[in-house]
Amino acid sequence: MKTKKLALSAVLLALALSLSYVERLLPLELVIPLPGVKLGLANTVTLYSICALDPLSALAILILRCIMSTFFGGTATSLAFSLAGGALAFAVMLGAKKIAALSEIGVSVLGAAGHNIGQILAAAVLMRTFGVAAYLPVMLVAGVFTGVAIGFAVQRLVRIKV
Repeated sequence: MKTKKLALSAVLLALALSLSYVERLLPLELVIPLPGVKLGLANTVTLYSICALDPLSALAILILRCIMSTFFGGTATSLAFSLAGGALAFAVMLGAKKIAALSEIGVSVLGAAGHNIGQILAAAVLMRTFGVAAYLPVMLVAGVFTGVAIGFAVQRLVRIKV
């Protein structure tokens, strides 16, 4: 089982990196002209990892994805946003997954909110002002839509046995 888990983790990391890279290429600003709003495609892998693997493996995939995607065109600032948002989203989704009444969609929406809050906190620290928190409602509304989409996809994926 250790070999299977390691192989699955490696494939999920590669998929997360690929989705992160593809998302950078999508001109989302043309459709949704709001700064900082992203689809969060790589978060599909994070939520799936939480559902399919143990928390430590899922966290390792998340951290490695954040760090490695920086090498593929990110910056120190984007790494800070990615790690802050990812870490808070991970913690929220891990806790939310324990609530039986929540489906993957609910867990994903809460994770999206956690990600947005983490990014706003990172922005407040980097910019040395909490004025950026005024943008949080916009991010949260966008996060509901992306969270539902990602949750729906993961809900279908977890039914597939690997």
